[in-house]
Amino acid sequence: MMKAPKIEKLIQANDFIRRAYNLAKSQHEGQKRNTNEPYFNHVLATAEFIAEWELDQTSIAAALLHDVVEDTNYPLEKIKSEFSEEVAFIVDGVTKLGKIKYRGVERQVENLRKMILALSQDIRVIIVKLADRLHNMRTLNAVPPQKQKRIALETMEIYAPLAYRLGMQKISGELEDLAFPYIYPKEYCWLIEHTKEKYGEREKYIEKVKPLVIEALQKSGVGLISVDSRAKRYSSLYKKLLRYDMDIDKIYDLVAVRIVVKTIADCYAALGAIHNLWPPLPNRIKDYIALPKPNGYRSIHTTVFCADNKITEIQIRTQEMHDEAETGIAAHWLYEQTKGTKIYNEKKSALSDKKELDWVQQLRNWQKEFSNPEEFMESLKIDFFKDRIFAITPKGEVIDLPAGATPIDFAYQIHTEIGNSCTGARINGKIKPLDHPLRSGDIIEIITQKNKKPSEDWLEFVKTSGAKNHIRAALKTKNTQLDKREPKTTELKIIVEDRVGLLKDISVIIARSHVNMTSVNTVTNAKFPILRIRCDITNKDKIEKLILKLKKLKEIKEISYQLI
Repeated sequence: MMKAPKIEKLIQANDFIRRAYNLAKSQHEGQKRNTNEPYFNHVLATAEFIAEWELDQTSIAAALLHDVVEDTNYPLEKIKSEFSEEVAFIVDGVTKLGKIKYRGVERQVENLRKMILALSQDIRVIIVKLADRLHNMRTLNAVPPQKQKRIALETMEIYAPLAYRLGMQKISGELEDLAFPYIYPKEYCWLIEHTKEKYGEREKYIEKVKPLVIEALQKSGVGLISVDSRAKRYSSLYKKLLRYDMDIDKIYDLVAVRIVVKTIADCYAALGAIHNLWPPLPNRIKDYIALPKPNGYRSIHTTVFCADNKITEIQIRTQEMHDEAETGIAAHWLYEQTKGTKIYNEKKSALSDKKELDWVQQLRNWQKEFSNPEEFMESLKIDFFKDRIFAITPKGEVIDLPAGATPIDFAYQIHTEIGNSCTGARINGKIKPLDHPLRSGDIIEIITQKNKKPSEDWLEFVKTSGAKNHIRAALKTKNTQLDKREPKTTELKIIVEDRVGLLKDISVIIARSHVNMTSVNTVTNAKFPILRIRCDITNKDKIEKLILKLKKLKEIKEISYQLI
């Protein structure tokens, strides 16, 4: 089997990666994919993506080993001891993410994305998972048809947006394009049929425009690196066509000119040169350098009346901006090869100083300079979910809860009645107590019983205010209902000075009053024993008369009663 180009060089030069490669190859020996090719091909392809995105040796080794724990008998602890704790952590994270399934419940999309981040804790887990998903999508045609749409929908709704929010525009776009034909097959066929010719025409037109652009930029002294074209992706085009009455002639960026220059100053110089050559459309200049997109994307977009008066979009950016637009945060892993060790270059990282619950806001604010590689690596840890956990219902619905939450909190989050009638919980298939602290990724099944009411003890361990409020409300209703019930018996509480035969004398008095005793309990750990006697009597006059008779016994120090 031929190795991928980048990986082949790394295997030869780096002992750490070579050991991971050899282990993965031996463990997956004999396993086949749905395509009937060796399973190891998928592992190698995943690692090649990670290598192309210039990630560190830990990430590449984890990519090679990402399915070993799940698909073979090789234990995670052994990966930790033979490679590193970080490699084992990433492998374990990718394994856990593989168990999350999206079933098309729209309101769950954001919680599921949050859960993926919370389980990942280290951004490299998500990036390896994205590489894994990218190769799986490229080979999705080999998967049984009933699974294709679910995997494609999960990719479109969960993984493509995650890639986008990490600034990985190219990966996000390819994931959407790969998913599009499986989710919207009719729309995809329509799009191919109606746009193929237009794409061809625009490509030819852009090829004529390129020399004019290069000439104008060179005359202006712009530090030019390259001028090429960028075709709009099918999934993105379809979304835009829906906004423009499906009129392809209204789409000006079907194929755009992309200019890559050396510096930010060159970006603005190039913009001036282009506008000097062709007039811009009013209100169609977008400066994402001055105001980057929430995911960190930077570039200048301008739409001009180009050659032959055809409206054309032109994008201008530096090489660094281009790399970041292609692979987002992965672009921060540029490293050098020195004696077999990867050393990180100091670059702008992406971590917010603010600890906000909204992780999108976190990503938006990632603009901090770090003075050393260790500090940069620390910045990659996703810790803004340290106070949250994400548990799952048996149907795959994700429930967002505070850390330390219990099955009772989970039950009330689903529905008040489920909380009120909760009698037990299965966590990952095993019965657990109701005060058991939940962890992210736990699958929770709540066991209920009809007419069951909450226990006051629950208030001692539940974490969410919502659960506490529901419990208190249910207990108040329960107590009110008890107050309204007709009493069926009376409990006498009698404090006595003990003597032989005293209980017999009390029983005789009660019997002579034509009252039946139903139970007697004695508490003897006090100076004076306490008798609790239940009788089948509810008439207050009769009770008062009985108490007067009992008080004639000198050993009775105090007596009271309660209707039950």
